[in-house]
Amino acid sequence: MTLDLPADAQARLETEASRRGITLDQLIAELAAELPVSRAGGEAKHRLSFIGAGHSGRGDLSRRHREIRAEQTAGLTANDF
Repeated sequence: MTLDLPADAQARLETEASRRGITLDQLIAELAAELPVSRAGGEAKHRLSFIGAGHSGRGDLSRRHREIRAEQTAGLTANDF
């Protein structure tokens, strides 16, 4: 594999590899091993990672979500959305 890196990035990698007493290839392999595991749909997971971050103020929401949705949409049709 060949990587084309900016000179300053390559210099930092070489310095770090030297500091650790390992080769540049070993350092890059170690850094790559620390990356998160890629999964199919990983972009969607990241894109939707904010879900659940807010607080609705309703402690019963997870337990009663279907009932609450029915209450709030009673009498509405699909065209109302």
